[in-house]
Amino acid sequence: MTTTLIARLRADLTTAQFTVPTLTALWGSTADEALFRGHRVPALRALRTHESPAATLARLFVLGLPVAEEALKSALPTLGVAGAAELGLLAAEDGDIRPLLDLRPYSFTDQHGDGSWWIASDLGELALGRALREDHVLGVGGASMTLSTLMIQTPVDSVLDLGTGCGIQAMHASRHARRVVATDISERALQIAALNAAVNGIESIEFRLGSLYEPVHGERFDQIVSNPPFVITPRVEGVPAYEYRDGGMVGDGIVEAVIRGAAEHLTPQGVAQLLGNWEYRGSVHAFDRVRAWLDSVGNDTVGLDGWIIEREVQDAALYAETWIRDGGIRPGDDFDALYDAWLNDFAERDVSQVGFGYVTLRRPDAHSPAPRQRMERQLGPLGHNPAGLGAHLAACLAAADRLAALTDSELAATALTVAADVTEERHYWPGDADPTVMLLRQGGGFARTVTLDTALAAVVGASDGSLSVAAICAAIGQLLEVDAEQLIAEILPRLRELVETGILQLPEGTDR
Repeated sequence: MTTTLIARLRADLTTAQFTVPTLTALWGSTADEALFRGHRVPALRALRTHESPAATLARLFVLGLPVAEEALKSALPTLGVAGAAELGLLAAEDGDIRPLLDLRPYSFTDQHGDGSWWIASDLGELALGRALREDHVLGVGGASMTLSTLMIQTPVDSVLDLGTGCGIQAMHASRHARRVVATDISERALQIAALNAAVNGIESIEFRLGSLYEPVHGERFDQIVSNPPFVITPRVEGVPAYEYRDGGMVGDGIVEAVIRGAAEHLTPQGVAQLLGNWEYRGSVHAFDRVRAWLDSVGNDTVGLDGWIIEREVQDAALYAETWIRDGGIRPGDDFDALYDAWLNDFAERDVSQVGFGYVTLRRPDAHSPAPRQRMERQLGPLGHNPAGLGAHLAACLAAADRLAALTDSELAATALTVAADVTEERHYWPGDADPTVMLLRQGGGFARTVTLDTALAAVVGASDGSLSVAAICAAIGQLLEVDAEQLIAEILPRLRELVETGILQLPEGTDR
């Protein structure tokens, strides 16, 4: 890879306006959606009448189809066919050019605003027409987009991207970190990730080869992000072990290893964020197993704050089907043999279900209270978070810190406010004056729904920042003819939960 060739590629992609809006304008949103589902016919039909440079690049690198050499010369006038071949992007065959890599535009919005890049990866099943190789380097998929939106984007000095793949998380981290270290066990992945960083002019990422934390032994980072190869795969002969998704460990061992190793690689108050799977074994709830990982964090004597959010649960059979198909295997003899191997593997560990979700960890500092653990299941749709969930997670962590510093009497003396994205919903039987159901609905974050009783509804309804919790409870106590002190004692734990989840907010300056 040479700096000159990379600069020429960047110039040609820019001149061709090879962007997400351009491609959507060429083939429409319906074709976009079909491509996301793995079908290219609508896009190909739309491109029949287009011969622009962007259309040529889209046929070659996005749809994975050969193009005429002359057309590509027009699309890459500065880099040229030879330069693109030297970069490993394509190969010439009988006057036609075929792609060797997938290269497509990618756009996003985060807390720093709108952004767009070009991302290279290995050709997918659609272009290859066959199952993927075990060393396949995945592009930007659903999981990687999920993690990038979860990423807390508070400015930091250093970030570790553990298992970088095509480099997408490291690139996102570069927008808020002075330096980023990206590791992977795959040398090919690191080569493609370095290409992506170079094409997009990102110079703050250092790439290192090795497994898990080995390449950063003895180092600490302000933030760790990881979309680890967490797919639970049988460790038996004949079952493909795709590097991009299979960590080479039994069961959910890869997620356990990432969690256990995080503490000794985080600075005080450093945060780790990752995606993962965890197994439900016998009568043991998966959360109990994850809690044990948090309570025993490698060689480090400092525990970790942990926030585990389970987003999906699949039975063992459905999980096996999903990931066998993901590798490009379709129903038939091979599929049945793999299916049997997967179910045998689960049966050996008495696994009935597999959970998927988000993990946020934090290393306490010397002034922090005992490690806090929050484990919950949020299976519904997310709220409206235009810049991603990272800001919400950061705000919730900060709120939890501030709450931990407040005694109950101090919280009772505080005037709370309802977050701007929260609405109240009431349901009535026809003709009744009093509601039968009262709900708080969170518009952003995790779109939580909270059922209210009369007292909590009254406290929340009066929380406009002008009256303390104690003053509101005193008024409610008189109205309902109940003891105000008892009401405060009963309602404070619920208010703490509403503050910690972003539904209620503390005023500025309430820290002790």
